[in-house]
Amino acid sequence: MKKSLYLKFILGYIFFALLSFFTIATISARLTYHHCLEQQAGLLRADAVRMADECSSLYTGGSETPETLYPELTRISSFLDARLWIIDMNGTIAYDSEDELKDTTVEEFDPADTAKSYRTGNFYRVFSENMLTVTAPIAANFRTYGYVVMHTPIAHINSLSDGMLLPIYITFVIIFALSLLILLIFRFHVIKPLKQITQAAKEYAAGNLKYECKVDSEDEMGYLADSLNFMAHELSNSEEYQRKFIANVSHDFRSPLTSIRGYLEAIVDGTIPPESQEKYLKIVINETERLTGLTQNMLSLNSLERKAMHLEQISFDINQVIKDTCATFEGTCSRRDINFSLTFPEVNTFVYADRSKIQQVIYNLVDNAIKFSHDNSTIRIDVYEQHDKIFISVKDTGIGIPKKDQKKIWDRFFKSDSSRGKDKKGTGLGLSIVKEIIQAHEETIDVISTEGVGTEFIFRLPKGQAQ
Repeated sequence: MKKSLYLKFILGYIFFALLSFFTIATISARLTYHHCLEQQAGLLRADAVRMADECSSLYTGGSETPETLYPELTRISSFLDARLWIIDMNGTIAYDSEDELKDTTVEEFDPADTAKSYRTGNFYRVFSENMLTVTAPIAANFRTYGYVVMHTPIAHINSLSDGMLLPIYITFVIIFALSLLILLIFRFHVIKPLKQITQAAKEYAAGNLKYECKVDSEDEMGYLADSLNFMAHELSNSEEYQRKFIANVSHDFRSPLTSIRGYLEAIVDGTIPPESQEKYLKIVINETERLTGLTQNMLSLNSLERKAMHLEQISFDINQVIKDTCATFEGTCSRRDINFSLTFPEVNTFVYADRSKIQQVIYNLVDNAIKFSHDNSTIRIDVYEQHDKIFISVKDTGIGIPKKDQKKIWDRFFKSDSSRGKDKKGTGLGLSIVKEIIQAHEETIDVISTEGVGTEFIFRLPKGQAQ
């Protein structure tokens, strides 16, 4: 069974809480107990030393007598809540504040053990419970006569330690409660948006690219949701583009294939007489050339979009490339009486780019200009320099491009209505190839067009070194 992220956080939090409580209940409790034990032992020893000094007068001929001293010791032991003994060197108890063990000898008593600051236990098996015991020697004239021994139950130390731990436990409970509140906030600000993002990913995986992930937080979760929405939008556009692409390809392939098949069938079944067959075979050849051109353009565009194109950039004379390209259209321009007007800033203008691909750009732009220009017109090609860039302009006085279509002319297979009526052989890929090549050079191309007046394409290239 899959466990949710929130459940894992809950289990981890409970484990951490139990571990923290176990740490407090063991390590902190032990440290607190030892602290209380040391503190209580220090207090008892200070009182024991003071009373040992008073008891020393019993052995030095002072004014103190057992009858006057022992009642005072009883009051002090009652006040300190401790049991007080006076024991001689042989282990015989001369005084007991509770009068239970007076004149009793403690077996196995060893005066050497009194060197310790304190001891815990049943004091040579005298008590039935563990006691904290401190001793102070009764000394006079450089001689030890006995010891003041004070006992307090270890249970009292445990009670004191527990009392000190209680605020710690209360603080832990408060922190635990606050952590639960933080965990609840975490659920609404992290877990809930994460679930929405997960649901959106499932919807996109199922093909529902219209689903919108609504996460409004301005943090990583919100950024991730926006990225998913953007991805879905792009995928949706990509699917729409693929559908249009397939439809356009089908249309542009179907028309020439239909013509080729129709003419060939007519030749085979004799509908077209032998004397007319050459005319229609030329039409078939033209249609096959159109299919070949369409296929080559598609392969070129795919290669550019995959960014597999390798630019062999060199410095070359753009003026010469323009003149050579225009010369290839001499036959078409002669038939339609179309002229070129070329304007160059210098005899030689050098740019730094891939010569063959820039020649393809100029070829496509000039080809477009000729297709949509009127007969007996002029196509202007201007080259000029600004700062470290060379600008190339191709301008015609043809039918122009409708304003609503000017942003679409770079799309694959796009043909405006006027374009489709003027040029039925165009593939709609020329300008797409132009844009990809210019962008591969990290430069820009712009279009200025007015219906019935003409169209101008302007692109720029880096300035090259003169050869």
